[in-house]
Formats: sequence, structure tokens, C-alpha cells
Amino acid sequence: MRKLIFLLALLWLGGCEKLMRDMYDQPRYKPLAASPLFPDGSSARPEVPSTVPAAGKSEAPPARTLALLKRGQERFDIYCAPCHSPVGDGDGIVARRGFPRPPSYHTGRLREAPDRHLYDVITQGYGVMHSYAASVPPEDRWAIVAYIRALQLSQHARREDLR
Repeated sequence: MRKLIFLLALLWLGGCEKLMRDMYDQPRYKPLAASPLFPDGSSARPEVPSTVPAAGKSEAPPARTLALLKRGQERFDIYCAPCHSPVGDGDGIVARRGFPRPPSYHTGRLREAPDRHLYDVITQGYGVMHSYAASVPPEDRWAIVAYIRALQLSQHARREDLR
């Protein structure tokens, strides 16, 4: 009798996996797919008026001042220079010890990248670089971006910029 109860219990528990799979594999729409659920026939919902974008995407960089650049240099030296080096060429002490070398800030691709890209990389991480969102507040991220731009200018200034 115990064996029969045990076998029935096993069969009953085996059926639970299907129910759990249903929880993981829920039906969903692909972005911008058609849907009969809404009168406009689209699964995508329009933005609600007077809402603010999530994750601070509307945050604008502050004006570049000497104080901002000094703060950026201080934060860069603490958080960025160990990998990127004090001059931003990717030859930091961590890279010299075998960690994957980060890109130089002096490449054309990063000189042309928008400030927002640099800010987002600091915030979210990229490749083997982890996110610094928990360590570096938003205003310091912008200060670091401003300092990176000063480093780039120090290596690639045009003659017209030196007046």
C-alpha cells in the first residue's frame, strides 16, 4: 500500500513540472505586433501624456566648469585610471597585470561617441567593465565624462583650439 501511495505521489508531482513550464513560457507579443485585444489593433501601447522617462534618461549633462573638471579628474583617478590609465590610453595597472585591456579614449570611435554613451557605459557597464551606478552618483558620472573629454582634447587638440 505504501509503495502504491508513493508511486501515485510521484506521478502527481511529475505533472507539476508542466504547470511550472507554463509559468516560464507565457504567451507574449513581439514588439509592435498586431493584437486583437486593443481597439487600435496594436500590442504596443502609446505613451501616457505627462510621464517622465525611466532611469533618468532625460538627465542632461551639467555645464563644464573648472570645478566639474577637477571633480571629474578626482573621480576618474579613483574609479577609471586603474584600468584605463591616468592618461586614458588603456594601459592602466590592472591591464598590465593581465586583465583585458580597455579601449583607449583616444581612438576615433570614442572621440566621436556622444557624451551620453560614455555616461551610459559608466552607469551600465560594457563588456568586462561592470556597472559603476552603485559607486558613482550621476553628477560624478557627468564629471568623469567631462574629464575624459579634457583628456581627449589634451592628445588631439587642433591648432585652432589652442588660441
